[in-house]
Amino acid sequence: MAAKLSSLENPKVKVSHRGAQRLKAGHVWVYRSDLVSADGIAPGSLVDVVDERGRFLGSAFYSSSSQIAIRWLSREPIRQTDDLLRQRIRDAIAYRERVVEDTNAYRVVFSEADFLPGLIVDRYDDLLAVEILTQAMDQESRRATIVSELSDAFRPAGIIERIEAKIRELEQLPARASGLLLGEKTSTVFAMNGVKFHYDALAGQKTGAFLDQRENYAAAAQYARGEALDAFCYQGGFALHLAQRGSKVTGVDSSRPALEMADRNAELNGCQVEWIEGNAFDLLRDYSAAGHKYDTIVLDPPAFARSRSTLETALRGYKELNLRAIRMLRPGGILITCSCSYHVSRADFLRVVGEAARDNRRSLRIIESRTQARDHPILSGVPETAYLKCIISTVS
Repeated sequence: MAAKLSSLENPKVKVSHRGAQRLKAGHVWVYRSDLVSADGIAPGSLVDVVDERGRFLGSAFYSSSSQIAIRWLSREPIRQTDDLLRQRIRDAIAYRERVVEDTNAYRVVFSEADFLPGLIVDRYDDLLAVEILTQAMDQESRRATIVSELSDAFRPAGIIERIEAKIRELEQLPARASGLLLGEKTSTVFAMNGVKFHYDALAGQKTGAFLDQRENYAAAAQYARGEALDAFCYQGGFALHLAQRGSKVTGVDSSRPALEMADRNAELNGCQVEWIEGNAFDLLRDYSAAGHKYDTIVLDPPAFARSRSTLETALRGYKELNLRAIRMLRPGGILITCSCSYHVSRADFLRVVGEAARDNRRSLRIIESRTQARDHPILSGVPETAYLKCIISTVS
């Protein structure tokens, strides 16, 4: 039976049959194309979602500009968000206490996967990095609640807001610069799997480091051996884990600032790593043609498929990378290959890696097929929360 609304109703958004079915199937987004009516609703409003017959479906945040017009909150009526935000942040922290180990750096809040759409929070030792991605979360009262609850929970030396200008532009939010929301500290040293890293909250990509690979770093180190090449090494995540196990490691990245930080991280851990500034595609092509051989190769490129329209181009890129890497592996070598493109399915990724092996007349045996670290939870019914693929295999 449909829930009854109280007399203090939120603005109503009516969704199409397709939009209603999407919500009933467990997804948490309704696209603008599935809105029937949303007239006069202020950006970032808390709204009641109803179907075409006016039946209440739940409460959600509304965006007046994004193609994701509705971000689901609850099947129950919600009339204010302060207590809800506080409780869901507490629940997210409690979840990490159960699943995170051997690190003081992890994702505290993962947007929809923690039922806090539009909010990302990462912890790096005594610092917190926050990204606010939607009109709803950017409202001043909600921003204040988020900072207050995080401060109470962690007593951090600093809370830093990281800004992605493009996202704020898409959400039609006023321009902001990355900066401190609380405290004075903006840099620290954190550790994962016994490996130390410098962290500068106002530099680098996203909130600062690729925490979603943390468990894959440890797995890669478990299987890696001999001479290793880490393509797209960024600040040294895979390279330094491999070096800790005694491998002779070369790391390649096109970003000089990333490599400078990687070198600082190597010094911090007493590791020797050869860093090469260059395009990993070009280096793999040249090294492959020159007959260079390795015992372990890591491929961790940026997302190739930003949208479904670029999927075929992305798959060709992944095949080309893996083709050249497999050609450079000695018999029995270890290939650790990753994709963070949501639009590239696990099945498609496995297929193109397998094709790359067959084109090289090599056999591929999968040791592990992995995903993102557990502090980046995957929400059932929302495939977009399952984006990272990490395949560890032997090549004979």
